[in-house]
Amino acid sequence: MELVFGILFRLIEIYSWALIIYILMSWFPNARETAIGQFLARICEPYLEPFRRFVPPLGMIDISPIVAFITLNLARMGLGQLYMWIA
Repeated sequence: MELVFGILFRLIEIYSWALIIYILMSWFPNARETAIGQFLARICEPYLEPFRRFVPPLGMIDISPIVAFITLNLARMGLGQLYMWIA
């Protein structure tokens, strides 16, 4: 059981880093058009889109990725608490 939780925890951690990199790429012109940017878009956009529907942008600033990142971190903490409860 420890192996399953460890793998899930690491996957969430890796996905969090991918999300951070994808968000930071928006600050650089044409960064999302690179091969890495397109790969990150394919894995990050499906997760970000539901948040964009519910969290309106503040002028030119889109805060939905921040809410998505916080949600992902809460899921990681919840997974840790579930592991502590089961173990």
